Amino acid sequence: MPPASGDEIETLIATMARLPGLGPRSARRIVLHLIRRRAGQMVQLATLMASVAETARECLVCGNVTQSDICPICQDPARATGEICVVTEVADLWALERGRAFHGRYHVLGGSLSALDEIGPEDLRIPRLIQRITEENITEVILALSATVEGQTTAHYIAEALAPTGVAVTGLAQGVPIGGELDYLDDGTITAALRARRKL
Repeated sequence: MPPASGDEIETLIATMARLPGLGPRSARRIVLHLIRRRAGQMVQLATLMASVAETARECLVCGNVTQSDICPICQDPARATGEICVVTEVADLWALERGRAFHGRYHVLGGSLSALDEIGPEDLRIPRLIQRITEENITEVILALSATVEGQTTAHYIAEALAPTGVAVTGLAQGVPIGGELDYLDDGTITAALRARRKL
């Protein structure tokens, strides 16, 4: 394998710096670390990234990121508790899974309602959520949406849309700050919020 040119290294640093949570300095440190360990970590990382790029897809049921048509959570019969936890993005699902407080299934909306950005219910997975209520004998829908204006607007819309089904609709309570994003909360806060959910 020919060595990377200086331009390619700078391009790699610039590309890494665009990732969430990384800046130019962090990107430089990571790239230098990988170059020093290119025979092991860098080659392995490149192989894994190429494989994930080829195989990653959205779960056909819930929208989680998986490498098969149906994710392991949706396939697990023990997770068929009658509860669905609705989240905005996959990162929120992963945050809730880290806390290990929820044992049902999920539904990833893929965003929030936003008149400014022209994002309506049909642009999200809200119609699919309504379908799942009857298909999976759901008894409770937990709206684990961010405490932002868009998140709460989406929560109220879903609560109204689900009202005719008779399913219990609850939302996260204490522990989630106003304006907070789930992905940035610690595991204890998420666990407390789930356990103290309230009816909307």
